[in-house]
Amino acid sequence: MLVLAHVSDIHIDGSERNTSRAARALTYARSLRPDAIVLTGDLADHGAVEEYETVRELIAGDDVPLVLCPGNHDARGDLRKVLLEQDGDHPVNQALNLDHATIALCDSSIPGRPDGALSDDTLAWLDSVLAATPGVPAFVGMHHPPVALGIPYVDGIRLGRPEGLAEVLGRHPHAVAVLAGHAHTAAATTFAGLPLLVAPGVVSTVLLPSETSARPPVDYDLPPAIALHVLDDGRITTHYRPVP
Repeated sequence: MLVLAHVSDIHIDGSERNTSRAARALTYARSLRPDAIVLTGDLADHGAVEEYETVRELIAGDDVPLVLCPGNHDARGDLRKVLLEQDGDHPVNQALNLDHATIALCDSSIPGRPDGALSDDTLAWLDSVLAATPGVPAFVGMHHPPVALGIPYVDGIRLGRPEGLAEVLGRHPHAVAVLAGHAHTAAATTFAGLPLLVAPGVVSTVLLPSETSARPPVDYDLPPAIALHVLDDGRITTHYRPVP
């Protein structure tokens, strides 16, 4: 059995509130002894170096493997420099190879825009990562969900041109699920014949139109939450947990 702790949208902005909520979420995730932690974007709120320095402190010194990707609030260059000790502002695509699973996180951010897309280079990278581990269950993740979730506030800025992603996934039958963040809501649907599992938000929760008439439909009082994806005998089960 494989367990992934999925954390998303910590939005570190220099405030004690956001840092505290992120620290609680990550501490709770580690306490559950997962095989890995997956962090799907919007690590910083403004893409500032100081914000990434705080993120670095939050994820440092842990024996649980962690893999991350940027979101639309992130800045590739500063994220890459501070968190990965690399230069350049090209897409930040990261793969983690575990004994019994591959996790491939794609950079779906478009600099200066809230919506997302996967570049041709990123799709080629994903194709090569999946081709290198045939027969090993693979999780493919990114920040932006590739389908509408029934929340207009986020559906208008979801992943564009998702057919490219669907084509790559269709070539690799060992892909078992697609992971995403961005929507700040715990959600489960399908994409390209696979489970699409969206992590809840850490700093806030986005509500359905039937739950609120507020604009934006964001609740800052609900607790942070994470997702736990369990792979057992080829079947994916996802548990959503509020952070104590």
